[in-house]
Amino acid sequence: MTEPVVSMKNINYSYENKSVLENINFEVPHGSFMGLVGPNGGGKTTLIKLILGLLKPDQGSIHIFNEPIKKLKDQNKIGFVSQKANTFNKGFPATVFEVVSSGLTSKIGYLKFLKRTDKAKILEAINQVGMLEYAHENIGNLSGGQQQRIFIARALVSDPELIILDEPTVGVDYENVKRFYELLNHLHEVHHKTLLLVTHDTGTMTEYATDIVCLNKTLHFHGNPEEYTSLTEKDLSQFYGHPVNIVTHNH
Repeated sequence: MTEPVVSMKNINYSYENKSVLENINFEVPHGSFMGLVGPNGGGKTTLIKLILGLLKPDQGSIHIFNEPIKKLKDQNKIGFVSQKANTFNKGFPATVFEVVSSGLTSKIGYLKFLKRTDKAKILEAINQVGMLEYAHENIGNLSGGQQQRIFIARALVSDPELIILDEPTVGVDYENVKRFYELLNHLHEVHHKTLLLVTHDTGTMTEYATDIVCLNKTLHFHGNPEEYTSLTEKDLSQFYGHPVNIVTHNH
């Protein structure tokens, strides 16, 4: 049986004496497409920072690729995509190729010349997200949806096994959100990437995810999309801590 990509056991975390996460126990199975949902302030970003090693838990253990997180040697096994499309400086003077190449910095170092093999990796990553024709375009000229594809390419260029995405579709219009999820599904099914996606878009996410986790300080739900969509408004309101209306997307 394949070991989980992420394993968290008995995790507690507090910030300035305020409890943020309590008794978190869950795993991200190898090859899964996991959606992480929950209310604002429920601890989703904190959980991601713990997985990335940016924070240390007060209690509990975290294993990444079956190693204690502090012993993880190859950080390139994890790619990270944030909400950059919503905050990116459109005047930033860099091409798509240059932005994606920055994803290799940890491997080749700063101020190093790119080898032919490095350039091939960069173009392949751009091609994987369907943006090869824009390789030498200034990234500021692209739409928010296109920029997010480029940031995924930046995460892909080091060939990670796990890609974590923190609400990457914020500020992206509906049509581009659909294309974005189709891209993630392609990376999952064709390129066999394990994905952990933080999102509020539960309607679209349930079409593609293999696993769903609902977090609000503690884990309230961990199951498959069918089980999640069968939850009642009363169930979800209890998880979220406030009334929740279920909205159905008609495609």
